[in-house]
Amino acid sequence: MTSFKPLDPLLHAQLRLAIMSLLVSLDEAEFTLIKEKTNATAGNLSVQINKLKDAGYLEVKKTFRKNYPLTTCRVTTKGMEAFEAYVDALKTYLGKKEQ
Repeated sequence: MTSFKPLDPLLHAQLRLAIMSLLVSLDEAEFTLIKEKTNATAGNLSVQINKLKDAGYLEVKKTFRKNYPLTTCRVTTKGMEAFEAYVDALKTYLGKKEQ
């Protein structure tokens, strides 16, 4: 019988998982792109990005472009490891064998 691995509650939230899923395939992304791809409100997206940043999963840079605020996000090594562990744990729920 398969034993289920615990799922990281931080990544198990739908929007945070969407943010991480998007960012693991990109070097970095601007806040506006993440907002567009996730269909999240700016306020909710900000809150969820901050939770991921506080956990050490994301690096967030705030700069300016032509006098407008520019926020970019990238996944940290810790974030990539957490995401990969989450995917591996999820496979135990789907009946996939570990390799």
